Amino acid sequence: MKAFRILAFGLLCAAFAGSARAQNPAVAAAEQRLAPYRKLPEFVAAGPAFDARHCMEGKSILGIPVSSANPFTKNIYIAMAAVAKKVGFKFTEWENQGQPSQWVQGMNYAINNKYNLIDLLGGTDPKVLAPQVKAATGAGIKVIASHYSGFEQPAPPGVSGVVPIDYFRAGQLLADWAIAKTGGKANALVIVSMEVNSTASMLNGIKEEFDKLCPDTCKYKVINAPVPEWSTKIQPNVQSALLADPSINYIIPIYDSMSQFVVPAVTITGKQDKVKIATFNGTPFVLGLVQQGKVEMDIGENLDWIGHAIADAEMRILCGLPEVKDPKIPFYIFDRTNADAAGHPPQLSTGYGNAYIEGYRKLWQLAD
Repeated sequence: MKAFRILAFGLLCAAFAGSARAQNPAVAAAEQRLAPYRKLPEFVAAGPAFDARHCMEGKSILGIPVSSANPFTKNIYIAMAAVAKKVGFKFTEWENQGQPSQWVQGMNYAINNKYNLIDLLGGTDPKVLAPQVKAATGAGIKVIASHYSGFEQPAPPGVSGVVPIDYFRAGQLLADWAIAKTGGKANALVIVSMEVNSTASMLNGIKEEFDKLCPDTCKYKVINAPVPEWSTKIQPNVQSALLADPSINYIIPIYDSMSQFVVPAVTITGKQDKVKIATFNGTPFVLGLVQQGKVEMDIGENLDWIGHAIADAEMRILCGLPEVKDPKIPFYIFDRTNADAAGHPPQLSTGYGNAYIEGYRKLWQLAD
């Protein structure tokens, strides 16, 4: 009987705590924003249907990724190459190791070989290619920066257009997760790389959400770790922060590959039960950490879907159609409840459903 009373009391306390969280306006607002991203993404067209095969006949795109060694950009270009084969145009990836001098060579190759469009993907910086961008556009070649900037960020000088990502919303969602999970009392450590163009947009989203929903009960500290210093700077800085402030309850590495250096810091300091990790990108090895419970949440992007969306936006430009302002690339929240859908081990572009495949086929008016 005594055990029953203890159990009943525990359930009552849990129910009361859940009710209190639900009544917290900050928590309610955060959970409302998160809800759409917990469902499998639906395909939404970025513009009207068009005969892609007809208008792309004889056209060509050269893609220059930030680095061919980066699996993120590599797999987007694998998707774009598959789209090119399906639609019937030429797509070439300019292989490089992330050196600006190699980007310059790619730009010159595209100009000399009279490509119709140059895609600068995932951080290939148009600002360091200003003379080449000017030469390309002067030769009638469209130069597009894709997956480089947020919706609200200005296009880099000189380019013909951008294919943006809603980085600001991704930042908001990371803050929303921490707010919802802490009952509006988040104390977050946010890890960023300020030299990456998209970081400003994501960080603004994080800051605005915390400042708007829980200005008096939430707080955050930002640590900058340039990409080349991730392996040497993130872990010691996170360890020091956790030891200096035992009340930290969330770590938000805004790019999920940072997590490989965050997890050891949390483990070494013995904070696994108290400090949770929420991040963005959906990289397979990090989804594996979600499956293991070492990372609590990862906002995923389907790289195959991204490749289709960039190809769609750039084909519209070459076909003389209106420029896409929102490529309709969805986010999807992975946590312990659904991370298994990504596979064991997790695979790229897996677990998001396949609504986009038929969606783009119909959008481009491709025959069966």
